[in-house]
Amino acid sequence: MRRLFPPFEYPTAPTLPGPQEPPSADRPWTLDEIADAYAYPATAAEGAGETGRAARPWLRGNMVASLDGAAHHGGRSQPLSSDADMRIFGVLRALADAVVVGAETVRREGYRPARRREAFAARREAAGQGPAPAIAVVSASLDLDFSLPLFTEPPVPTVVLTGAAAPAGRQEAAREAGAVVVHAGEGSEVDPARVPGLLGGHGHTRLLTEGGPRLLGRFAAAGVLDELCLTVSPRITAGDAARILDGPGFETPAEYELTSLLEEDGFLFSRYRRSPGAARK
Repeated sequence: MRRLFPPFEYPTAPTLPGPQEPPSADRPWTLDEIADAYAYPATAAEGAGETGRAARPWLRGNMVASLDGAAHHGGRSQPLSSDADMRIFGVLRALADAVVVGAETVRREGYRPARRREAFAARREAAGQGPAPAIAVVSASLDLDFSLPLFTEPPVPTVVLTGAAAPAGRQEAAREAGAVVVHAGEGSEVDPARVPGLLGGHGHTRLLTEGGPRLLGRFAAAGVLDELCLTVSPRITAGDAARILDGPGFETPAEYELTSLLEEDGFLFSRYRRSPGAARK
């Protein structure tokens, strides 16, 4: 893997014996190097440190797209992915407090609980995190199979984000399966602007959303998508697959700034942050 941006800066004094090899060298990066490159900003972790200040939830999106803009092929993202993409996917999960996904993505991709990973155990403990991220499912209808391991066997309870007026029987079924039901809207629909704050209230401030495209589009339209990690796959699909954001167009395009760009085997791994001048809703 090579770092294309920003350029590597050698330390002024060696921190380890021997030559200081830049992580942009053309070799597979270690999991720790990837984790350092994708670390959450300090403001998303202040509550776990010595400052005692409340952390602000930070919502990061992670998506893959083909060269011609498709977010999936045949309904799944895997045909667009690669070994390097899956390494980054796993690291982003390992850094998060909660992974936020839409109900359709849960059904289509066969979501399972996030697993404990020994490689990240010490890092998560030092950051005051649990053994694995929670999965937070956004659903208005609660048309979900609550007998699946995602709900019955997670290392940390799965969160179900729904509206207060969602079917009462389905809410009860979710609770009986062991899920934590959180109301993110007064009606049956979920208000995406309320999701980061509500999850932050449950101790989940480092947030990662893996879509799908409709959910990511709703977060972006609500002005709460702080960061986008986008893998550009060197593959073309054609067809009518959705883009990574599937929703109404913005009146004015939202501004994001490139903060890093990596490459491996023709795949580009970009990281964009919401421009400082863009107001958070």
